[in-house]
Amino acid sequence: MTDQALSAIVEKGRAQAAIGSLREEGVYDDSRSVFERGTGTVAIPVTRTPEETATLEIVREAGKPRLQTLEDHLRERGWSEAELETAPGSWAVLGTVILVDVGNAVRPGAVGEALLAMHGGADTVLAREGIDGQHREPTVEVIAGEGDTETVHREHGIIYAMDLASVMFSPGNKAERARMGAVVTPDDCVLDMFAGIGYFTLPMARAGAAVTAVERNPTAFRWLVENVVRNDVQTRVETYRADCRDVIAGVSQATDGDGFSFDRIVMGHYNAHEYLDSALSALAEGGILHVHGATPEALVPERPVRRIQEAAEDAGQDIEVLATQEIKGYSEGVRHVVVDARIA
Repeated sequence: MTDQALSAIVEKGRAQAAIGSLREEGVYDDSRSVFERGTGTVAIPVTRTPEETATLEIVREAGKPRLQTLEDHLRERGWSEAELETAPGSWAVLGTVILVDVGNAVRPGAVGEALLAMHGGADTVLAREGIDGQHREPTVEVIAGEGDTETVHREHGIIYAMDLASVMFSPGNKAERARMGAVVTPDDCVLDMFAGIGYFTLPMARAGAAVTAVERNPTAFRWLVENVVRNDVQTRVETYRADCRDVIAGVSQATDGDGFSFDRIVMGHYNAHEYLDSALSALAEGGILHVHGATPEALVPERPVRRIQEAAEDAGQDIEVLATQEIKGYSEGVRHVVVDARIA
């Protein structure tokens, strides 16, 4: 086919993955909108017949010109300029679910409908309202679409299945997830102390590391186990549903103090500094910590570095700070920071 008004037909559930593949292939036409075509399928506009992306068929259908921005869509729905100033500036598409902080938007439902119109492979829009409790459980509200909060998200070749109504997933940590897959080596023995659904465990295991993944939230743990299987890394991941301190202490006691000894320990929790004593007891000589935390901007990087230094001093160890990175904003005036430190 040489006609430029072409669309690729794919199953709705894999629309976002197909769009990503078509983008990489250089044939996705972002000047036209994705649209539903038949039961359970969508049409994705393409500039030519794709050679690498799997499709059900290629059809000569142009669809509608794409409204380029959320503001375009909301204007079409009659929003005034004053109302448009309340519209959210960012959102994330996670499989078939769109996750958005609606903030002060005057009509959240209209925002949700507009986002669905922009992202034809999605079927549900969730307003994100925060994460609370010891199990880091999200509070969300369905503002548009079918209301199915379970989804499968693909990122850097990793599959993350989850229920966004019961477990958290931070789109802003995308680069950090990729980094953790890049820094490990196949010889690394890694402890992920707050594994969640496998945010860091999966990219590290896919890179060849042996990962001990600990998660105490039973719902997140169920998704962790499923994701280990989905990504075919069962032989490289050992999972524990428990408090990470109890796992470290229990194994140490059972082996007369000769328990875990890890090359790397990932501490992906905003209160990770409270667990540094346990982490240091499980780290091999010359091992590396990756310590996350929420830090006021004025205290970056001094406070997170100082906390690691003090914990190491209490344990009779020295540290070498390898890197300090700001991942994203946590709240107004507060940054999500990760410190990489080698323990001597």
